[in-house]
Amino acid sequence: MAASTELRELTVELGERSYPILIGTDLLKRTGDLFLKRGFPVKAPVLLVTDSAVEHLYASTVEESLRQAGYNVTRAVVSSGEKSKSLGVFDDLITAALEAGLDRKSTVIALGGGVVGDLAGFVAAAYMRGIRFVQIPTTILAHDSSVGGKVAVNHRLAKNIIGAFHQPEFVLYDLDTLKSLPMREVRAGYAEVIKHGLIWNEEFVNWCDERAEQLLALDSDSLGHALYEGCKVKSIVVSRDERENDLRAILNLGHTIGHALEAVAGYNELLHGEAISIGMVGSARLAEKFGYDPGIAEETERLFRKFGLPVRIPAHYATDSIMEAMMHDKKFAEGKMVFVVPKAIGEVEIRGDVPVEWVRGIVEGLKEESGK
Repeated sequence: MAASTELRELTVELGERSYPILIGTDLLKRTGDLFLKRGFPVKAPVLLVTDSAVEHLYASTVEESLRQAGYNVTRAVVSSGEKSKSLGVFDDLITAALEAGLDRKSTVIALGGGVVGDLAGFVAAAYMRGIRFVQIPTTILAHDSSVGGKVAVNHRLAKNIIGAFHQPEFVLYDLDTLKSLPMREVRAGYAEVIKHGLIWNEEFVNWCDERAEQLLALDSDSLGHALYEGCKVKSIVVSRDERENDLRAILNLGHTIGHALEAVAGYNELLHGEAISIGMVGSARLAEKFGYDPGIAEETERLFRKFGLPVRIPAHYATDSIMEAMMHDKKFAEGKMVFVVPKAIGEVEIRGDVPVEWVRGIVEGLKEESGK
């Protein structure tokens, strides 16, 4: 991964609650300075939440930066993986916050991937009815979840069903942290990057297609640009519709099927990006049933295959279980299935009239073709 000194900055425009997204290299060492510059009170204790995979890599760097700036930091470590997004782990972190003496002026920092961000953010949203929160994502996938303030834990029947809207004070994205990612995590992360192009920006999709080799090699300039563009789409959408009343729901492209697959797999077989990659192929097949661009499913599938992502549902997943999981999902309303459907590359619409039998047929088809 080549060195890069360019600092990219975006702002999520939410009036008085607007906040920056900083993307660059060697940024973890600036955490303490950023806390001081943004007026975080030095006397208020800080809780740093990370997971067992990230702790030994980056926690000490963040803590040292904060301590040099005068902050008192307590570290809380959760197990790596989606199963940590539970009410049990949430309770453990509330206990850690109480024991660390966090008060209304304190801050919770999420250092890790999307699981840590969602979990720590929900702790910050609930503790004393809401305290400050900072996102320091360490995965490509988390460029999506770290922006926008949707924080949550899972229920055994549905993903992200217990949560809140709680915006971070800022997002600090140090590209150097991505060097430690396994290739499977890298590929899964690009599913969300490409998703942002598919819903909003055809030119960016074409750019990702052309730069797939550089992106998979974690070339700093290409990676920085990809994350900037992905975060830009997310920040525009969130700025216009913070609480998902209408527009923001387009960010759920691929997630209706994807979340169901994760639930059926017990949150431990498919990575989130892998599940929504399959889900986006399913949504593209729905698009063809609605008479949209007839080549969109083939093109979507080709693009995800290029990034080494799965495009079929594992054959051993029970169709009835997948359908039942979708019924529990937040995107099932008033007896009809709600899907984000691509009209073309870079343009989507929300359809609340999707026949259940269409969805079942697509699920069955993606299972039957799982060997292809």
